[in-house]
Amino acid sequence: MSRLVNHDANGPLKLDEDDIDPEKGDIAVCRCGLSDDYPFCDGSHRATRDEDADTTYVYDEDGERRVVRDVVTESGED
Repeated sequence: MSRLVNHDANGPLKLDEDDIDPEKGDIAVCRCGLSDDYPFCDGSHRATRDEDADTTYVYDEDGERRVVRDVVTESGED
């Protein structure tokens, strides 16, 4: 499975002790790119559990999943 993800930052985010959840005691960083609380995980990755390994997906802002048929690069090559 692959997933198209748009990011709006172009640099790192430094996490510090203020980012630790006092109840959980941990920091969960999003790796799927779907979290509404990005860069922190909010559990949105659960929507990806049934993704097919040979399919590319994109998720709309409302969480709706679509299959990507073709990916075209800026140079126009597939």
